Amino acid sequence: QVQFVESGGGSVQPGGSLRLSCAASGSIFEIYSMNWYRQAPGKQRELVASIPSGGTTNYADSVQGRFYISRDNSKNTVYLQMNSLKPEDTAVYYCNIVYRLNRWAGVSVYWGQGTQVTVSS
Repeated sequence: QVQFVESGGGSVQPGGSLRLSCAASGSIFEIYSMNWYRQAPGKQRELVASIPSGGTTNYADSVQGRFYISRDNSKNTVYLQMNSLKPEDTAVYYCNIVYRLNRWAGVSVYWGQGTQVTVSS
């Protein structure tokens, strides 16, 4: 059985930093992409950063140069380091993992429960 744990988040002043993590435990055959999304009040959910199994990262323009996504394949964990945070980064952040349980299974998608990030002075 696979379990996922999303952690991190909280409140920080503008210019501060936070780190989010999302770990998968249990037997997983392969993890494809690991991604972070966010949704601010009244707005649609948007892709913040992604890192496929090949390791080429992709970022939303609004976070380019400030956020960094990384993954530890030995721990099935994805991280989002958020630096120089701005009030407009305030949102609920969601972990998203695309994976396969075994070689015979189809592709599954995990969505985290979401963690609040608040940037305010």
